[in-house]
Amino acid sequence: QLQLVESGGGLVQPGGSLRLSCAASGPSYSKSTIGWFRQAPGKELEGVSCVSRSGQTTTYAQSVKGRFTVSRDNAKNTVYLQMNSLQPDDTAIYFCAAEPESGVQALCDQRMHITYWGQGTQVTVSS
Repeated sequence: QLQLVESGGGLVQPGGSLRLSCAASGPSYSKSTIGWFRQAPGKELEGVSCVSRSGQTTTYAQSVKGRFTVSRDNAKNTVYLQMNSLQPDDTAIYFCAAEPESGVQALCDQRMHITYWGQGTQVTVSS
């Protein structure tokens, strides 16, 4: 079992930064790949960034490469998404999700039914 709680969303101006946090609790955390996904109004769910159990392997959507950084603090059971140079197209609800024993790219590509989801946090980029 795994519970995921996102925080850190909000309203930011274009060019600004936000850091999202995903706090995890439950015995499945240590064996789970964790990912950040987003869904904008009228658009499909998109895998933004995913990180391996150790934190050493990461993947990013092309649209966020060079701007977003995912990291994982296993001592705190928390995964972060640092978002810089935010643009209006980044406006969406951001979710963290977890899947035990998953590959990093497989999770971000949603190649399986993803077992654990947080409730989401709204990110709005607007002047």
